[in-house]
Amino acid sequence: MSTKMIRVLVLVCSTRPGAFGPAVGKWLVETITPRAVELGVELVPVALGDLDLPFLDEEEHPSSGVYRHERTRRWSAIVDAADGFIVVTPEYNYGMPATLKNALDYLVREWAWKPIGFVSYGNTSAGTRSVQHSKQVVTTLRLVPLASTVAIRISDAVENGRIRPNAALDEAAVGVLDELVRVAHALRPMRERARAGALPGPLPGSYVRRLIPEDAPEVTVLQRCCWVDEALANDTLAVPALHESPEQVREWLATWHTTGLWRDGRLLGMVRARCIDTDWHVGRLGVVPDLRGEGLGRWLLRTAEAAVEPNCRRIVLFTGADSQQNIGLYQSEGYQSASLVGADGTTCLAKDVTP
Repeated sequence: MSTKMIRVLVLVCSTRPGAFGPAVGKWLVETITPRAVELGVELVPVALGDLDLPFLDEEEHPSSGVYRHERTRRWSAIVDAADGFIVVTPEYNYGMPATLKNALDYLVREWAWKPIGFVSYGNTSAGTRSVQHSKQVVTTLRLVPLASTVAIRISDAVENGRIRPNAALDEAAVGVLDELVRVAHALRPMRERARAGALPGPLPGSYVRRLIPEDAPEVTVLQRCCWVDEALANDTLAVPALHESPEQVREWLATWHTTGLWRDGRLLGMVRARCIDTDWHVGRLGVVPDLRGEGLGRWLLRTAEAAVEPNCRRIVLFTGADSQQNIGLYQSEGYQSASLVGADGTTCLAKDVTP
C-alpha cells in the first residue's frame, strides 16, 4: 500500500438557494472525520456553487486538456490533486443535478482511475435515482463508482434542517469512506501512469516521471535496499543514502531533478541530477535488486545525461572506490577517472558533454 496521504474531495452539488445539500455535506464531513484521521485521509469539502462554472464554455474538447478560462484551470487543479470523491447529490426529476453533469463534463484526464462514492438525499427514492444516473456518466470518465452508498430520505432523517442522530447512517457514511480508501490505494498505479508528465519506461507497463518531495517515503525505501551492496563492496556503513530520513530525502528532492522509474505503483529505480557551475552532477543511480542486470541502470543514466543543461561542459558522478560493478558501467558509457579517492572513500568519474 502507498505511503502517500489520500485526498478525498467531498463535492456538494446542489446550487439552489436554500438547498439542503450544505447541511448534508456538513453532517458527512463531521461524521467521517475521525475515521479519516485514522486512515490518513485529507477531506477537502468543495461546493459546486463556489466554483463559478457556467455551462461548458471551453472552445477545445475537454480531452485536449487545453483550458482557456482560469476557472477551468482552477477546477482542473482541484480535481487532479484528488485521489477520490464523495458526491453529495439531490435527485432532480429522476436524475442528477445539471450542475453535477456540467462539472463532470468540463474535464477528462483529471477524473481517470479514481473512486467515487455517493451520498444522496431526497423524498420518495432518497435520491437513489440520481446516483443511478450518475454512475452511467462517471464510468465513461474512467471513474470507479463504489458499491457502498448513503441514501437519506428527508422525511425520515431530517429535523429542523439537520440530520438527526442516526447510528445506521453514520455507519453507512464511514463504510463509504473505508471502501473509497481501499479502492483509491488499489487504483493509484493506474492514476500514476495516466498523470500529466508520465512517459513510457523501458519495461512493459513501466513509466517514468519526475520525483517530487511527496515521493520521499518511496525514495527512502529504495535507497535502503539499493545501497547495501555499496556499503558491503566498500566495507563501510558511512553511506549517506542508507541513513537519510524521509525528511532529509524530501529536502533534496525539492532541489535536484530526480527521475523515477515506476511500475504498478512500485518505484523500481531512480537517478538525480543538477547543474553546479559548469558541471552536470549525476547521482543516486539505483535499481531494485531483483531487476538488476536488465539494463535499467544504464537507461536511467542516459536519461539523466539527456537532461543536461546547455551551460554544462561535462558530466560528473561519484561512486565508492571499490564499487567495481558501478565503475565498470560508467567506464562503458565513456566516463574516465577524474580524481583520486576522496576522503569519504568515493572516486569521481567524468566525461565531456557531447555537442
